[in-house]
Amino acid sequence: MTAKEVFSKTLVFGWIKLGLGLLNILIAVVLFALLMGISVLFASEGVGAVMFFIWLGVVGVVNFILNHYIGYLVKAGHVAVIAMAFKTGTVPADPVATGKAMVKERFGTSNVYFALDKLIAGSVKQLQRALGRLTSGLLGAIPGADGVKNVMNMFLDISLGYIDECCLGYTFYHPEQNAYKSAADGVVIYAQNWKTLLKDAAKTTLVVILSVVIVTLVVFVIFGGLFRLLGWSGFVAFVVSLLLAWTVKYAFIDSWILVKMMSSYMQVAPNTQITFDLYGKLSELSKKFKELFRKGQNEPQPNYTGSTVTEAESPISYAPSVEKGHTQRFCPSCGTPLSPGKVFCGNCGTKIDSSNHY
Repeated sequence: MTAKEVFSKTLVFGWIKLGLGLLNILIAVVLFALLMGISVLFASEGVGAVMFFIWLGVVGVVNFILNHYIGYLVKAGHVAVIAMAFKTGTVPADPVATGKAMVKERFGTSNVYFALDKLIAGSVKQLQRALGRLTSGLLGAIPGADGVKNVMNMFLDISLGYIDECCLGYTFYHPEQNAYKSAADGVVIYAQNWKTLLKDAAKTTLVVILSVVIVTLVVFVIFGGLFRLLGWSGFVAFVVSLLLAWTVKYAFIDSWILVKMMSSYMQVAPNTQITFDLYGKLSELSKKFKELFRKGQNEPQPNYTGSTVTEAESPISYAPSVEKGHTQRFCPSCGTPLSPGKVFCGNCGTKIDSSNHY
């Protein structure tokens, strides 16, 4: 399926996000009117300031509940359906119900999802900082390169902001192994294909910037003209326009970019050969990835009742490291291949239990 087809057939998630955003704005406006009305009754500037700070606090709590809890779960369902679409070539008739069922089956509880999402996001951000240091080092000797570095860092911030969703989507590729293990594989796949993915992300980043500018200008013109015609506050028009522009971006632009980035990611993932030594390198670069990798080894495997995935059917192929018939062991802390009979890892010094293998 093309990214355009997947986006159009999963657009219902965008409308749900739009509804959450508009509900957030409505609650904020109603609370502002009520609290400012109370301050007018007291006819005191001090009361008005207190009410304003109360409004900020309450709106922050509402925003957290709507967007950082319900919105995250909606995003997880959207990611699950997108991953299924690129894997099977079809989108279910009821994508919302299917996404909800997939997330519940994969993670069990929302706490597991939140924990995994934070580890993936932390791993990607730490790898992003490593890439940022690399670009700074390469450009450091060039006079007046600060502007170029700032643009490149902005590009990384935007383009890599969707990589954690790609890694999250990869967890739905392997229902026979725990989500932490699949997520760690997903981060490694990104690391091995970062050049290809960033090339595709360059076009995506330009779309994001242009779309946000256009949407913001259109909303400003509409609401600015409407408020001026009615003689209402220009400042209120400015705030409402910003909130509406952000909501449209969150609902539709972000959804389109998510589909595009996952499309690029899922095209390279099935053909990626994971080299196990990369787990150790990424563990050194990112403490979050190291924790993600450990959890992937320590968490029990799910009770998977589906058909057995054969090596030919598996969406990921692992680089052979030993002769057929022998089991290669890897350090549970850093992923370094272990020589037969070794008690301690030669890379990080972790004591190896005789039953540990990867």
